[in-house]
Amino acid sequence: MEYLAALDLQHRVVAARQAGRVPDVLLLVEHDPVITLGRRGDPANILAPAEVLAQLGIAVHRVERGGDVTYHGPGQLVGYPIVSLSEHGLGAADFMHRLEDVLMAALGDLGLESGRRPGIIGVWLGQGKVAALGVRIERGVTYHGFALNVSTNLEHFRLIVPCGLRDGEVTSIERALGRPVEWAEVARAVRRRFAEGFGVELQDLTLAELERGLA
Repeated sequence: MEYLAALDLQHRVVAARQAGRVPDVLLLVEHDPVITLGRRGDPANILAPAEVLAQLGIAVHRVERGGDVTYHGPGQLVGYPIVSLSEHGLGAADFMHRLEDVLMAALGDLGLESGRRPGIIGVWLGQGKVAALGVRIERGVTYHGFALNVSTNLEHFRLIVPCGLRDGEVTSIERALGRPVEWAEVARAVRRRFAEGFGVELQDLTLAELERGLA
């Protein structure tokens, strides 16, 4: 899904969640190549000139999430949890750590041992960051979320300083396992662990079904 289309969908689901018209929603998508800057992100962390990004077909958007600069593209599982924090008794920090737990459990299902770094939001496989997280909370409802590298083109991360961190590398599930991995397999693992981690029952919906629920 094109990034701005997904952002518009998030805004509409957030409004419906705030109004109590829908339950918690987890959107799982894959994006065309795009670089996004959080609301306080430093443009200097985009290393490539605009003309190079244009030649590569990589769009750039500043958005309202926390965090700095990140890249989304094919082979990456992007998750947008639209969750009412009060219904789960969670604060913002608790929610972020719960998301990290979900992703680490899903990686464990794939045979990978992952972890955190003290004071830095995200998930690492050894020295390589495999998942970036950044959210926005409005009227108690979360949106934006996480990006988990499955088979992502890691060369594109050289165009930025990922999350503003200059002392780390970026990795993917495929690189860590040394074999091809299906995006859908990772999506199923994340979906299952999200349902367990947040104690919810998720009903699978197509985009058309979700749109009807928002009408």
